Amino acid sequence: MRSLSRSSWGALTLALPVAAALLAPAALAAPATAADAAAAPIAADAAASIRINEVESDASPTDWVELTNIGTAPVDISGWIVKDDTDTRTDALPAGTILAPGAFFVFDQPAMSYGLGKADSARLFAPDGTTLVDSYSWTAHAATTYGRCADGTGAFTLTAAPTKGAPNACVVDPADVVRINEVESSGGTPGDWVEFTNIGTTAVDASGLVLRDDDDTHSYVLPAGSTIPARGFLAVGDPEVTFGLGGADSARLFAADGSTLIDSYSWTAHAATTYGRCADGTGAFALTTAPTRGAANACAPVAGAGVRINEIESNGGTPGDWVELLNPTAAAIDLSGWIVKDSADDHVTVLPAGSTIAPGAFFIVEESTLGYGLGSADAVRLFAPDGVTLVDQHSWTSHAALTLGRCPDATGPFAATTSSTKGAPNVCDGTGGGDDGGTGGGDIATLPWAGEQTVDTVDPANLFGTNLSGLAFEQTADPSDADTLWAVKNGPGTLYRLDASATGWAPSTDDGWSNGKLLHYADGTGDVDAEGVTFTAAGPSGGIFVSTERNNADSKISRPSIIRYDVTSTDAALSATREWNLAADLATDVPTIGANAGLEGITWIPDADLVAQGFVDERTGAAYRPASYPNHGDGLFFVGLEANGSIYAYALDQNSGAVNRVATITSGFPSVMELEYDPATDLLWAVCDDTCEGRSALLSVAPKPVGAAAAAAPTSAVAAAAPGRFAIMAVLERPTGMPNVNNEGFAIAPNAQCTDGLKPAIWSDDNGTDGHSLRQGTIACLADAVAPAPVPSPTPTPAPSATPGASDPAGTPGATPVRPSADSALASTGATPIIAISVAAVLLLAGIAVFVIARVRRARSTAAADTAPTSAPDRNDDAS
Repeated sequence: MRSLSRSSWGALTLALPVAAALLAPAALAAPATAADAAAAPIAADAAASIRINEVESDASPTDWVELTNIGTAPVDISGWIVKDDTDTRTDALPAGTILAPGAFFVFDQPAMSYGLGKADSARLFAPDGTTLVDSYSWTAHAATTYGRCADGTGAFTLTAAPTKGAPNACVVDPADVVRINEVESSGGTPGDWVEFTNIGTTAVDASGLVLRDDDDTHSYVLPAGSTIPARGFLAVGDPEVTFGLGGADSARLFAADGSTLIDSYSWTAHAATTYGRCADGTGAFALTTAPTRGAANACAPVAGAGVRINEIESNGGTPGDWVELLNPTAAAIDLSGWIVKDSADDHVTVLPAGSTIAPGAFFIVEESTLGYGLGSADAVRLFAPDGVTLVDQHSWTSHAALTLGRCPDATGPFAATTSSTKGAPNVCDGTGGGDDGGTGGGDIATLPWAGEQTVDTVDPANLFGTNLSGLAFEQTADPSDADTLWAVKNGPGTLYRLDASATGWAPSTDDGWSNGKLLHYADGTGDVDAEGVTFTAAGPSGGIFVSTERNNADSKISRPSIIRYDVTSTDAALSATREWNLAADLATDVPTIGANAGLEGITWIPDADLVAQGFVDERTGAAYRPASYPNHGDGLFFVGLEANGSIYAYALDQNSGAVNRVATITSGFPSVMELEYDPATDLLWAVCDDTCEGRSALLSVAPKPVGAAAAAAPTSAVAAAAPGRFAIMAVLERPTGMPNVNNEGFAIAPNAQCTDGLKPAIWSDDNGTDGHSLRQGTIACLADAVAPAPVPSPTPTPAPSATPGASDPAGTPGATPVRPSADSALASTGATPIIAISVAAVLLLAGIAVFVIARVRRARSTAAADTAPTSAPDRNDDAS
């Protein structure tokens, strides 16, 4: 086995953005329809910006509902839905309705087709008609109207008068919005003074409020007409205030009754400048950098204000949700006392004392520290220790398939990443950011399926029912074994040996396999919830290894195990010959694994391949040494955990049952349903089901840069992967002909099955959609060595049975393909092994499989048109 060289890896990193550019036209070929727009979710910041502001339910001639925009950007509210308390009364806002910041929009007749009742509601929904944005209910008509005070943000109350399309006429209590904001006690210009601010959104009348220092006999009453604008300031002092402020003194503000204290601030010495709130009106008092009478305070920059939220996991990472912070500055920053919130103000996380972040380093805030999880439509906000100075924030409207991260790190907008890189540089699509404007929730950068897009069912109808899961070909030196496919069913736990025929795959009739064999635990009892299946290099003689979630006979208890069975037995049922229960080890990442969220996919990778690739052992942080794990055989087992989408590599002691974790790998998916290692490319496939639209992540070990490359900055996100660790190289879409079904099994045929540069790929559908569990397509053959001489096979590769209504437009429907010979694989081009591997992997990433498919279609067309046997190869086809 030959691994990708460092130069090949560099070629891959260059090929990925090129591939994205080449494939972009196809991705953009299907324009969004009006229905798509109507169903599209609204951005979180848009939903947070639009509010019902005033309601008239007893008007003449018409009732109306007023909306306002409290955000900082215009919002298109076309198609948003307004309802009363009855869901059948549904009116959409007119097309072209744009609501500017601070503006108002009145919804009334004729667009409003119903009136509002005495006891009723006004409800605002997104265009989907189900996502509630805002609502208000009442039990009696208002004498005037019901309106928010202050506009957009305050609670609903009875207004002083209707103000249709204008700011609400509210009677604002100064005690609710007026605050002492800045104090000059050491003889300013023209003398001492106190500044007030209005933290509300409408002007407030401060007439009659009383200012005192620490002496109750020193009073100043604000004169009539003392109005403070919304977010504005009012300063009083010499000469109208007849008392000065001392070195150790206070400023106290009372209501007009002279006894109700509204706000106060005390100090023990004169300030070199002034004392002021940072931030204005809401923050704590601090020494300002300069007096700013009647204006916003001049506050010292927050220490560490350069820290940025860099990556967010909101959908159950390892071991849960997390937030990654990054320090892009040249100095260490003390994060002690800093505050992290999600979109709810009562979710407050104070970072513990001693929390520091080195220059250029990352700091992870785990879910266990947060004390809460992050939602599908949520936000992360980072505050300075004062709790009011917002340092950074990001919001999103749906979980990302992987994570949300800045691209590039620290400075770029947020985009969906192509790999979860907790505590490491972000891996995006190679373009330095997404196209979603930083709103998050965008889709990941993917490539089309690297084979033919057509898929056919290849199992007899209703044979397996439901619950068929993991798949595995016999990957041995004997090419004839390519015609044997193994499958497991998770309920009841059953192992199948499937043989190929001209019509598809069916249970073998040899040695009692015709109905599959039930799987039990070592004592002969239990119903093993079998999810994945794999072999070692020894093939069936070394036993078959099954990944499991639980004992279905005790289905509420998790039992995440790898179990070995002897498939050479002729018994009707199989009992385990060894079980490795991983619960204790996995508990360090997932303390409680759901009974139906345990191990799914499993595959095995030879030690020789891992060593050749420079694989790093996470236990030592050094190169993987197989000799460190006695009795583990000659390879590692990789399993996917449904609970968190992580992949774990284990050395399993074949004698004692001991387990040693060697690696923890991020798949980029919320759940991993199948794993497949393709020795022809050294690629580890992580397959997700319909939860992720049937996508597959392709992972490989990142090499350690050497020479000049080590000193150079990474040229792409892939190159930034940690050396010796598995990293996501690409994410592939499912074939376009594959429905988005619950595929929990996936297997790639050995290269012995290559023909015209393509070989079979098979999926198993746990739901048995339309009565079929197995579907077969093709994938480009990526040969890993000079091809051996052809070996004839006694059994033909199965010809897929046509899916109803589907046929190959360029071939002959129902035709039985001839079994390929090994010399028809891509390796027969004569390239040296290393170059062949590199070219093949780039071919996969760049989608040049289209070239191979074109050749196949031309060959099929020629075969269909010419019934006579061909005595010589087609020169034009060879030239292509």
